[in-house]
Amino acid sequence: MSEIAQIIDTLESRLEKLIAKIEGLEKTSRELQQELDRAANVMQKQSKEIETLKAQHDTLRMANSLLGSEENKRDTKLKINSLIREIDYCIAQLSD
Repeated sequence: MSEIAQIIDTLESRLEKLIAKIEGLEKTSRELQQELDRAANVMQKQSKEIETLKAQHDTLRMANSLLGSEENKRDTKLKINSLIREIDYCIAQLSD
C-alpha cells in the first residue's frame, strides 16, 4: 500500500509541475499575442504614414515640375501639354 501512495504522490507532484508549466506557457502566449497585436498596429500606422508621405512626395514633385525647375523640365512640358489638352477638351464640350 505504501508503494501505491508513493506512486500517487509522485503523480500528483508531476501533475502540479505540468499544470504550473501550462499556466506559464499560457501567460507567455498571451503576452506574445499582445506584443504581436501592438506590432501589427505599429505596422498599420507606418503603412498609412508611408502612403501619406508618398502622396505628399508626388504632390511636391508635381509642384516642382509646374514651377519649371531645371531637373524636371521635361515633366513640366508634359504636364503643360496635358493641361492644354484638357482645356481644349473643356472648350470643345462647352461649344457643343
